[in-house]
Amino acid sequence: MPLDALCEAGDELIAGLQRGRMDFTGLSAFPLSPLRDERLDEAAYVKLIERLRVAGVDSIGALGSTGCYPYFSRTERANALRLATEHSGAVPVIAGIGALRTRDVLWLAEDAQKAGVSAVLLAPVSYHALTEDEVFSLFAAVTRELSVPLCVYDNPGTTHFTFSDELLLRIAQLPNIGSIKIPPISAPERAARLRPLIPQSITLGISGDAVAVDGLSAGCGVWYSVLGGLFPQAALAISRAAQVGDFAQARAHSDALQPLWDIFKRYGGSLRVMATAAELLGLAGASSLPAPLRTLTGDARRQVAEVIEQLRLV
Repeated sequence: MPLDALCEAGDELIAGLQRGRMDFTGLSAFPLSPLRDERLDEAAYVKLIERLRVAGVDSIGALGSTGCYPYFSRTERANALRLATEHSGAVPVIAGIGALRTRDVLWLAEDAQKAGVSAVLLAPVSYHALTEDEVFSLFAAVTRELSVPLCVYDNPGTTHFTFSDELLLRIAQLPNIGSIKIPPISAPERAARLRPLIPQSITLGISGDAVAVDGLSAGCGVWYSVLGGLFPQAALAISRAAQVGDFAQARAHSDALQPLWDIFKRYGGSLRVMATAAELLGLAGASSLPAPLRTLTGDARRQVAEVIEQLRLV
């Protein structure tokens, strides 16, 4: 490696260490990337990042699915990551680097490391359906080039690719794998099945907020949370109880949020609900999602407002 490239890689590693070691445990909060006039609303985005830092989340997932990463250009994504790392304090930042082509994923991984992130998150994004060998080759190519750990993102609801256990075990043998983020479908059974088979250095993480307690009680060490990205205190109450083994208390906190889980299901997932909530609370401006995506209007918007008030979410 040329000397200037070696020095640059060292600088990136030092910056990441200064921002916090990534151990993939606890609450990983995934904020929105609010827009204004079809551009990242930097002031609103920074405010969301700073809310998470002050709340004391364990990591911040910048440009995850909630952050609408596929809708941003490479330059826009690099800018969002720069803002996230500049305002996250000692809280580690995980950067979503998914893209259609391996070449682009490698570019995005390079940009993320230059921004000083502590880890990256990769889902196998595609237009044409991918085979297991193609997905493995993607992760093999990316992990070879990383100086930070990678979280494998199994999100069949958006990628339309489902990781088999066998594929996850293959990927777990690659260098720089730090965590595997599993979807909510059959999460407890899958976590219990995978945990003894993968290296202990790799954590399992649960996504799907409504079933987070199920995953955490089954062996997942980290909760990748949409709720935590906007309402960190509510998510921390669940996460901290689970971390000390008080799953009854964690479940009680989660059950109290059932009206929110219901509205997620009613409106096709969490994204539009959370973006609408951010707008209602003044944490994002109007039309905060990238077109053609839209936040909720009319009766649906009123229902979100009622749930926020009912649950006293702030």
